[in-house]
Amino acid sequence: MAAITAADVNKLRTMTGAGMMDCKKALTEADGDFEAARDILRKQGQKIADKRADNETSEGFVAVAVSEDGTTGKLVALACETESVAKVANFRELVQRILDAAVRTNATSQEELLATKEEDGLTIQEHITDLMGKIGEKLNLTYVTLTAEKVASYIHSDSKKGVLVGLKNVGGADIAAVGRDVAMQIVAMKPVAVDKDGVDASITEREIEIGKEQARAEGKPEAMLEKIAQGKLNKFYKENTLLNQEFVKDNSLTIAQLLDKTSKGMTVTDFKRVAIGA
Repeated sequence: MAAITAADVNKLRTMTGAGMMDCKKALTEADGDFEAARDILRKQGQKIADKRADNETSEGFVAVAVSEDGTTGKLVALACETESVAKVANFRELVQRILDAAVRTNATSQEELLATKEEDGLTIQEHITDLMGKIGEKLNLTYVTLTAEKVASYIHSDSKKGVLVGLKNVGGADIAAVGRDVAMQIVAMKPVAVDKDGVDASITEREIEIGKEQARAEGKPEAMLEKIAQGKLNKFYKENTLLNQEFVKDNSLTIAQLLDKTSKGMTVTDFKRVAIGA
């Protein structure tokens, strides 16, 4: 059995960021083999991930990056279980590492990002699992990317909600200002689609059926149910699709009118909204 010194424990702690006692136990179990000890610590993280798989992750941190030419945006949200963990340095550092990897590799999906290998030979997924072992909480990653003529971004003041919004026909408009306004609208009003054409067919069908049932319960004639339901559906579109929503800062304008007023023909092509715990 190899003698485990305080220097050995400190070395492993520096390598992994794990606690002193965890490092000592891992080195003892690995008989002083540092690589084997790192594997033991990593397996501890996986055990925690498995054990806490059903736990809620309602806290965390969102970070965004938009390319220099303004055409591509990337957003990462790392969720954890408690607010205290969301504020610790190694958690924030991991969020930044993940975002940097997304930008560096131009990852097009969450699966691709999680499989990305860092210089230390570990994948992003392994880094997440490692941190789970150190902090003892479940972590959950959400990653989205968006490409458009111009992309604007916004992170809410609680750092738990973020938006990427794609714009076209921007002309000479101040994208930072109008993009922020539209992104804040998306955070606040939670639209389900850009316009009614983007609403999923299942949602449309459900809203029509709800409209019919409400009209029927009010005693309306069967012959009128379809027309009444269509009216309710149009109201749903106005309240729940971005371009048709009233602008929260000036309800005399819809978002479509705000954009067109800012630059003739400007509109939203797509958006991504991510919210931790909501």
